[in-house]
Amino acid sequence: MLEARRASLWNRTYNITVDGVSVVTWKGSLWRSGGQFEVGGRRYRVTSNAFATRYQLVDETGMVAASAARVGRKNWTVEAEARIHHFRRASVWREEQELLVDGQRVGSVRRPSMWRTDAIADLPTLPLATQIFVL
Repeated sequence: MLEARRASLWNRTYNITVDGVSVVTWKGSLWRSGGQFEVGGRRYRVTSNAFATRYQLVDETGMVAASAARVGRKNWTVEAEARIHHFRRASVWREEQELLVDGQRVGSVRRPSMWRTDAIADLPTLPLATQIFVL
């Protein structure tokens, strides 16, 4: 399980842990959606379109490792490793997104509190870099 906790109230840096062990620091962009992180010896950058509805995970060579479409809608997708992963908003009342495989819930991303920007993800079918991208 991944957990992202904001490092400070004054910046957009998050410490990301996997099962309680720190694995990466996410450095959010100041002026637009996106940011960067390094995991497994590879550096990644997350970029978005002007409306923040499409995102791309780009590695240091410029190759697109994953892309997300229709982010913020009830149903949205992430394409990674030649597969399309389907997500659905669990409820209008909760900050939770479900990862679906063949229409069945296999994972989720959620905010533990509406007052904080922290997030928790359980995405067992995705590679670690893609999990961080989704988170």
